Order: sequence, then structure tokens, then C-alpha cells
Amino acid sequence: MQLLPGPVRRFAAWCTVILLASGVVYVAIRLCVEFRTAVTPALLALLGTALLRPLHRRLVRAHVQRSLAAGLTCVAVLAVVGGAVYIVVSALIQTGDQIIASLRHAAKGVADHFGAAGTSLDDLASNARDLLGKFGGTAASGVVSGISVVGEMIAMAVLALLLVFFFLRDSDRAVGTVRAIAPPGGADMVEAMARRAFGAVEGFMRGTTLIALIDAVCITVGLLILRVPGAVGLGALVFVGAYIPYLGAFISGAVAVLVALADRGFVIALWALGVVLAVQVLEGHVLQPMIQSRTVQMHPAVILLALTAGASVAGILGMLLAVPLTAAAFGIVHELQGRYGAAAGSGPTAGPAPSSGPADS
Repeated sequence: MQLLPGPVRRFAAWCTVILLASGVVYVAIRLCVEFRTAVTPALLALLGTALLRPLHRRLVRAHVQRSLAAGLTCVAVLAVVGGAVYIVVSALIQTGDQIIASLRHAAKGVADHFGAAGTSLDDLASNARDLLGKFGGTAASGVVSGISVVGEMIAMAVLALLLVFFFLRDSDRAVGTVRAIAPPGGADMVEAMARRAFGAVEGFMRGTTLIALIDAVCITVGLLILRVPGAVGLGALVFVGAYIPYLGAFISGAVAVLVALADRGFVIALWALGVVLAVQVLEGHVLQPMIQSRTVQMHPAVILLALTAGASVAGILGMLLAVPLTAAAFGIVHELQGRYGAAAGSGPTAGPAPSSGPADS
């Protein structure tokens, strides 16, 4: 190695580090995929803890016992989620027939306009019955597998809720646990990295939830004014879709515009599109800079790559987890930059202060 020039040796060293890090990350991802039944509830519980910790902290400061405060927080989550599900289901039940009738009317209009053979609703219905008769066994097996998937999702949701309770109750012991498992001499750095990562996730979850709530309320009000059927359900879809940056807003907005087009016509669909675009502009130019200004900022290209990677690993669930986990990784990188930049003596403008983020809250 001494025969090689210095730049070549440094390049080789960096290649070795990158290969080792990539190998570790690949093995970790494969292990998470293999044990996803246990890993997924733990990750969801961490996100839930990051979102609910301020409420739990306020209850503890009000001299509520930690276990009782954690239980009350979980009960509040169940009440909010259950109420939201009830509102959405009720709205869909009340307006579902109207939406379906509007879609059938739109499909009939398209078929009559183009006059294509075999595209009438009667032909489509008869073809659907024939396909159902031919593939009835496959459909039945699909229903059975779907029931098993739903059961697995319910079990993971219950486990995640229990983990949220324990994470909130024992959050005061988290620092001691992190320092206990840290290597000798590196406890301070590991604690700082953990605080920075969790602070980034906490800021992301709180900011995203507030932005999602504002988006959902604005779009729901706009759709109610336009008298679009299922406005409350569409607003709930906007709220859930906001946790998948860019892609979720596009899908939920497109569904709202299509429903408006099917039921209220082209002009109302244009107004619905205007409402959706106005809310997205408000989010991108006002809400995001104001609400998430203290969290780890990521370039849109990085977010899209993270979403793509998460979708390839774990589908929709991977897309939901990809951005907050990437925010945590960026928080760790910024902490290391601040520490090693200061240690290298590169001046006061070498990097951001290691304790200026939301992790210290």
C-alpha cells in the first residue's frame, strides 16, 4: 500500500468503508424483512411515541403517575382513531351509493359517446359474472388470504399500541439504556446521536400531522362547499395520504377531483382541482417552512428516493416509514458533522451546532 499515492490510498479507504457500511445496511434490512412481524410494530410504536410524547409529558408534569399517563394517552389515541374511522365509514356508507351511481353514469356516458362495442354496462356486468364463475375458486382463496392479512394487521396494530404504552411509560429510562449499551468511552456521542435522531423523527411526525390536519380541513371544506359526495371521507384520505410526501397528496387529490368529475361535472371538477392545488401551494410555500423549519430538512429528490426504496422493501408500509427513518439518519449525520467538524478545528462556521435541533426539547 505504501507504493500507492496518497489520494489512491484515501480513495481505497473510503471504498472499503462504503462497502462495509452498505453490507451492514443490507444485512440489517434483510433481517428486518425476515422479522417484519416484530420489527414493524416496533417501528410504528416509535413513530407513535414520537408523536404522543408531548401529551404524555404534559400529563406527567401535571403530577399524573407515569403508567396512568401512558394509559390515558393510549386511550386518547384509540378514541381519536376510532372516532375518525367511524366518521369515515359513516360518510362512505351514506354517500357510497351516490358515488357509485355517479361513476356508473360517467362510464355510461363515455361508452355512449365513443360507441365502442362490448363496453356497455350490461356487457361489463355479464363479463364480470362469467369471470367470477370461471375463477370462483381463486377468488375464494384470495378472500381467505385477505382475511389472514387483515388478522395479521390487527395483531400488529395491537402490539404497536402496547409498545407505545411501554415506550411512553419507560421513556425516562431510555437515556440510561442507551448509555448502558454504548461502547466504552462513546456513551456521550451515542446519547447525542440518539437524541438527535429521535428529535428529528419527533419533529417530522408533529409537523406532518399538523400539516395533514390543515390540508384535510381545507380540502374538506372546499369539497363541502362544492357539494361533492363523500367530502368527509375524501378529507380523511387527504389526511392519511399526507404522511407519504408528494405521492400521497397527488393520489388523494386525484381521487377527490375524479369523484367531483363523476358526480358534479367538468366545471365543478375544475373547481375541486383548484381547491386541491391551492391547498398544495399553501402547504409547500407557507406551512412547510413555518411548521417544519426546525426539523431535518431533506431535498425532494432524497425524499422521492427514500419513498422508492421503502416501497421496494415493504410496499405502502415501507413508504410510510421511509421518510421518518431517513429524517433520523439525517439527524445522526448532522450530529456527526457537528462533532467531527468542531474536533477538526475547521472554525465556527464548520457546521450546525450539535444541540440546536428539536432533539433537546
